[in-house]
Amino acid sequence: MSEALREAPALPRPGWRARLPGLLRPRHALLRPLALGLLLLALLDPQLPGPGQRHDWVIVLDVTQSMDVRDMPVTAADGSTQLISRLQAAKRQLDGLIGELPCGSRLGLGLFTESRSFLLLAPVEVCGNYRELKDTLARIDGRMAWTGNSEVAKGLFGGVAIAAGLPEKPALLFISDGHESPPVNPRYRPNFPGTPGEVRGMVLGVGGDTLAPIPRSDPAGRPLGFWGANEVMQVDPRSLGRGGTGESLVDTEADKPVQPIPGVVPGKEHLSALRGEYLRDLAGGLKLGYQRLGDPAALRELLLDPAMAHPAETRHALAPLLGGAALLALLLSYLPPPSAWRLRAWRRPQR
Repeated sequence: MSEALREAPALPRPGWRARLPGLLRPRHALLRPLALGLLLLALLDPQLPGPGQRHDWVIVLDVTQSMDVRDMPVTAADGSTQLISRLQAAKRQLDGLIGELPCGSRLGLGLFTESRSFLLLAPVEVCGNYRELKDTLARIDGRMAWTGNSEVAKGLFGGVAIAAGLPEKPALLFISDGHESPPVNPRYRPNFPGTPGEVRGMVLGVGGDTLAPIPRSDPAGRPLGFWGANEVMQVDPRSLGRGGTGESLVDTEADKPVQPIPGVVPGKEHLSALRGEYLRDLAGGLKLGYQRLGDPAALRELLLDPAMAHPAETRHALAPLLGGAALLALLLSYLPPPSAWRLRAWRRPQR
């Protein structure tokens, strides 16, 4: 008998499918190819066009010498507090937020110096041109300024004109400390040649509240100390011209008292602080908003503000939906068939 048992053929070992736990055996053969097909389709990143909103911006940075004042505190890697320039602080926040704009958004970069604003990079799609945007932003500095003048009001007017002239009709973000050099005569403030409200946007003020000396540098950006009180114009050119005539003129409408320019401290034009009220006044005249540079979250909220977006045909990515459907189909393929979930009636034992 033992010899017969030894000579009996061995039973075939069960396949790998049979050795799997019950819940891990693929029971729905059609769902597995479906999951694979959905996954491959998701990898192609299909997109569906449709109506939506798009965030398009032109950011104009003030690169005049007062923007080199170091009065913006930041936390260093060792936990200490350091002061960086106003321009560096603005660029630092913008650099960290470029990647947070949704794909499809467009961003352009420009600068303001003397009395003019210039477009350096026309608005481009942020995801496809991420590296170019960051590189262009990193290269914007005070060496691009060719004069010590800083006529902020005219620069803001130029920024509005740039945004209004672009086919995308982007919103404008004008970043400045509001320091006018030479000072502006409040009787002869520049007039905006366009239509207030034709461009959406915001003026972003940057700088500290305490007057600080303005650095001076050579054309290559090498520091040359600070501007002295006798090296800058302390009064506006119109007042100098009239005061030098030595004659008394008949009072006219132009001679009536006017409100002074906010933030101006007579005899302190060689020092600089944020002139936020002046920037707010300029922004209000153009129907723009005003905000002070502070927490990066506030700037992010501004750039993603629906009120600053405009209707546009956008492309909605289908990859997340297809990937989720593929995962669901794969999970369903390993579930037991519906018949396994039916409750079986209890049978009473027979006596």
